[in-house]
Amino acid sequence: MTTATSVDPKAVVAYYRTASTGELIQRADALCRSVHGDKVWLRGLVEFSNFCGMDCQYCGIRHSNSKVERYRLTPEQIIDLTVQGHEAGLRTFVLQGGEDPWFTADRVAQLLDSIKTRTKGEVAITLSLGIRPRETFRLWKNAGADRYLMRFETSDPDLHARLRCGVSLERRLEALDDLRDLGWEVGSGFMVGLPGETEETRIRNALLCYEKHFDMVGIGPFIPHPETPLAQAPQQPLELALRATALVRLLLPLANMPATTAAGSLDKQGREKMMAAGANVLMPNITPEDVKKNYLLYPNKICLDESGFECINCLDIRTHLVQKTIDYARGDSPSWRSGQSE
Repeated sequence: MTTATSVDPKAVVAYYRTASTGELIQRADALCRSVHGDKVWLRGLVEFSNFCGMDCQYCGIRHSNSKVERYRLTPEQIIDLTVQGHEAGLRTFVLQGGEDPWFTADRVAQLLDSIKTRTKGEVAITLSLGIRPRETFRLWKNAGADRYLMRFETSDPDLHARLRCGVSLERRLEALDDLRDLGWEVGSGFMVGLPGETEETRIRNALLCYEKHFDMVGIGPFIPHPETPLAQAPQQPLELALRATALVRLLLPLANMPATTAAGSLDKQGREKMMAAGANVLMPNITPEDVKKNYLLYPNKICLDESGFECINCLDIRTHLVQKTIDYARGDSPSWRSGQSE
């Protein structure tokens, strides 16, 4: 099996610079299939709160956006969704929200314990709740969480600080290092097409994923939201995100990579194109339909008027279009598993 250590990043980047998009995607797809087979892992996504204390310039649920209809699921609602998903066969859930102060470290820990108990310990839980103190990460890991997703969005320190209203890239990476040290399966990633980025930024983004040996990498196109300071930024083509996905796949053969909803929102076949470029994860959104329409990080988000459980049938069809099949298992990242066995 190909390993992360056998990759020559300089050679991969040199190939990326000269290869056509078609050539790049074909090579990434072949590598993905050789390592992961034709499986596409399913993760049940629960967007449980759109309250956020942060004011990131690209985000539709930023604190300053007064036009957002705010909502917060109760712990009981979140637990019930995961139990329903477990009964439907899902074995991984992603609990994602804005940086909502109501969900304290202890409340989240209690939630994790309840989910693990109600699902008989058979599910993996991914949290995506932003930067937290190291001791909070430790508490949540001990309470039963398995994975953490925190995208750095851009490797350009100046652009990062500007887009995140002064929060440094260094602080973001420090938090990701804390997660790694504590034994989490660690996910990160970036947006493609941000105003102010260059081709060199995109290459550096991919190399940062390689240097940190992330177990999961999420890549999505930047889509300007009309109620943010970046409303007038130009929309870049999906091709940039496809090339970035293929590049990261070549650099990190063992990582799990989602075909992001943002790609499907920008292009009707965006998720299929991402899977063809090396992605091997899909995340049906099982958030209740009456509130999921309010978790708009970007406009024109797809799948807002249908149940995530109904959406699974659609995703099954989409995977077959690229000669792949969905799999309900936990789907731990091979890179994380190999690290645990060392």
